[in-house]
Amino acid sequence: MRMRILSAMMLMVVCICGSLGTALAGHKGKVRLAYVEWDCATATTNVARAVLEEKMGYDVEILPVAAAAMWAATASGDVDGMMAAWLPVTHSSYLKRFSKKVVDLGPLVTGAKIGLVVPDYVTIDSIGELGSHAGKFSGRIIGIDPGAGVMAKAEKAIEDYHIKGMELMEGSGATMTAALSDAIKHHQWVVVTGWAPHWKFGRWQLKFLEDPKGVFGKAENIHTVVRKGLSTDKPEVYRFLDRFKWTRNNMETVMAWDQEPGANRYENAKRFVREHPELVDSWLK
Repeated sequence: MRMRILSAMMLMVVCICGSLGTALAGHKGKVRLAYVEWDCATATTNVARAVLEEKMGYDVEILPVAAAAMWAATASGDVDGMMAAWLPVTHSSYLKRFSKKVVDLGPLVTGAKIGLVVPDYVTIDSIGELGSHAGKFSGRIIGIDPGAGVMAKAEKAIEDYHIKGMELMEGSGATMTAALSDAIKHHQWVVVTGWAPHWKFGRWQLKFLEDPKGVFGKAENIHTVVRKGLSTDKPEVYRFLDRFKWTRNNMETVMAWDQEPGANRYENAKRFVREHPELVDSWLK
């Protein structure tokens, strides 16, 4: 009888502790972050979620949306913020439209850019050299979806640099990286529309072709942008998001992990947090 009572009491303690642990995991309330489903934004947002949940005790909801919806949701207060604002060029129209309703916390990573990318064993260095080596590239620039900004810039580059014998091929991010992978495997010349940060830079040795005419624009930064009032009603979250800074190499490391077969992006984010305690501590001071 005594053993049954002790067993029942122990079970009750386990249940209470389990329930308490679950409650404490989000005891500080909920944080909502919007992001566009780009690999860079997904990696960043999941790492932020890992810190907010595992280190700070918040319950975090991350919401994948289109870029316009991401900005609108932040401006309206439907979400607390986003970590995927490409500035000063790509998202400049959104910042201008919503500037009075959001707070720009500045860059979380610098040196973001778009352009034409080749493996580092390709011996040309400039976009202007593509035409004279069109045969080695099989007359193709491997692109992504036709509505992407980098595709419009690539078309303009073909015109402005008078590139003959090269055609811009439409596709997707997946078909672009598949073509790049196959060419590198066989040590063939290939040129693709590219942007950084991107996981491909964490997997292969690549380089942007120089763009002396500035068709693709200057390097950009990726900013954190939050809703008005966050600093007042969630000051700890605001401070963390304001201090979150990392490098392209950091980001591309996580992005490369995310491309591994069977990868769990949130588990990869938690792995990064575990393996970089000093960096994480700098975000929490």
